[in-house]
Amino acid sequence: MRPYRVLLVSHYYPPHLGGIENVVRQEALQLAALGAEVTVLTSGARSRTSTADGVRVVEVAAWNGIERRAGVPFPVLSPALLPAALRWARWADAVHLHDCLYLTSWTAGLAAALTGTPHLLTQHVGLVEHPSALVKGVQRAVYAVAGRALLRRARQVLTLNASVADFVRSYGARPERMRHLANGVDTELFRPAASPAETAAARERFALPADRPLVLFAGRLVPKKGYQLLLAAHDPAAGYDLVFAGDGDSRALRGRPGVHHLGTLAPAELAEAYRACDVFALPSTAEGFPLTVQEAMASGLPVLTTDDPGYAPYELDRELVRLTPREVEPLRAALAELTTDAGLRARMGRYSREHARAAFGWGRHAERLLAAYRGSHG
Repeated sequence: MRPYRVLLVSHYYPPHLGGIENVVRQEALQLAALGAEVTVLTSGARSRTSTADGVRVVEVAAWNGIERRAGVPFPVLSPALLPAALRWARWADAVHLHDCLYLTSWTAGLAAALTGTPHLLTQHVGLVEHPSALVKGVQRAVYAVAGRALLRRARQVLTLNASVADFVRSYGARPERMRHLANGVDTELFRPAASPAETAAARERFALPADRPLVLFAGRLVPKKGYQLLLAAHDPAAGYDLVFAGDGDSRALRGRPGVHHLGTLAPAELAEAYRACDVFALPSTAEGFPLTVQEAMASGLPVLTTDDPGYAPYELDRELVRLTPREVEPLRAALAELTTDAGLRARMGRYSREHARAAFGWGRHAERLLAAYRGSHG
C-alpha cells in the first residue's frame, strides 16, 4: 500500500519567520516521520521545488510588498499558483489549508473542489486588530466571501481555542465538523537553561545586561501583539529591562532606556533568547494560545499574557500563569510583581515547563492530524 499523501498549504514557510509557517513546518516533519508523503505548497522569492527531511516544498513566486510597506503578511503569488494547486491537489489524498485569509488557501481550496479531493482547514486567528480601517474592512470582506466558502466546504475545521471556534462558526463553519487541536512545541529545542552559566552566556551573546531581570516579548511588532502596551507599562526605574524579538516597526523601541531589540531570530536563536530572560510577556489580542506562549512555557518561563477566552480549553492554573486585562495599569502591576519575586518566578516557571511537556507534543498532534485526514473520506 502506498503512503498517505498530504498537501499542506501555507502562505509562508521557513525560512520566512512566523507562527503559522513554524506550525506547518513541524506538521510536515512529524507527518513524514509517521510515514505520510508530504508536499507543502507555499510562496517564495521564485518558483521552485525542493525536498528536505522527507518533505517536498513547492514554492510559487510571490510579491511581498504589502508586508514590507504595511506590515501585513499577505504575499501576492504569480498566476502559476493555480496550475500548481491543481497538480498537487490531484496528487493528494487530503488538502490541509492553513487560515482562510490568503491567496494560497483560496486557490488550493478551489483546486480541491475541482479535483474532488477533501480539504481540511486550520484557522489560527480571528479578525486581526489593525489601525487601518481599510485593512480591517478587507479582512471582513475576505472572510465573508472566500472564507465562508472554504469553511462551509471543509470536511473538518480545526481551531486552537474557543475564541477562534466562535469566529469560524460565525462565518459558516459547520459545528459538527469543528475540532479543537492545540499546536505542538519542540520541548527539546525550547527548554529551560541548564545552569546560571548558560543564562549568562546567552545574555552575553545578545549583549543583554547581566545584573537585572529581563522581560521577553517575542512576535511581530504590530498592534495586535500589544508591544506598544508593554512599552507603555514599562517603568525604567523599576529595575527590569524589556527585550523584544521580532520584526516590524521598531521605531517606538529606539532610544528608550531599558529596552533592547534583538530583531528577527531563527528558532534556535529564539530558544536561546528565552533562556536568557526571566519572564515572558505578550499582551496580544484575538490570538487565544499563540505558539510563542507555548514556546515560553516549554522554556520554563513565567508567562504574562492577555486574559482571553481562548485559554479556557487548556485549563491553566491562573495562579501560575498571569492572565491580565489588556490595559496598561494591570500589566504594569503584574510586571512589577514578577520581576521582584524570584520565588514566584521559579514556581511559575516549573509549572510552565511541566504543563508544556504534558500538553504540547508534536508527535501526538501529527497522529491526530493523520486520523482527521483519514476520517475526512467518510
